[in-house]
Amino acid sequence: MQLTQFTDLSLRLLIYLTRLPEPGMATIQEIAEYHQISRNHLVKVANSLANQGFIMTTRGKGGGIQLARPAYTIGVGEVVRRTELNMNLVECFDAPTNQCRLIRNCFLKATLYEAQRAFMAVLDKYTLADAASFGTNVDLSALSGDKPQTS
Repeated sequence: MQLTQFTDLSLRLLIYLTRLPEPGMATIQEIAEYHQISRNHLVKVANSLANQGFIMTTRGKGGGIQLARPAYTIGVGEVVRRTELNMNLVECFDAPTNQCRLIRNCFLKATLYEAQRAFMAVLDKYTLADAASFGTNVDLSALSGDKPQTS
């Protein structure tokens, strides 16, 4: 499973805002430069996050974006669910468009559904505050499957 770039950018933007000192306001340009990502993509992400109530925007001189509520109240799983347009791991998860010929005799669907639920359950255990406090020097090759190990 791979999260979309939109979700990745959403999480990056939110974690950046979480790490700011109070009052925690930043500009799109500042965040885009920090992450070396497209400002245009980030504008779309920010608009979506504002429409969903994750961030607040202030126009004009001294304006910018900030979290709409405390980071410890925003779950990582919540962000992923609201930014991913399609969480279907396989075709048969979407009944209206399913064309799989094995659907009646397939045991894989239940296994994949359980795996997806487990994936989301792990994300639901963490908030933006948790994600922002994790070490930045995580060695991805050392992941054991339970928790990231920091070096």
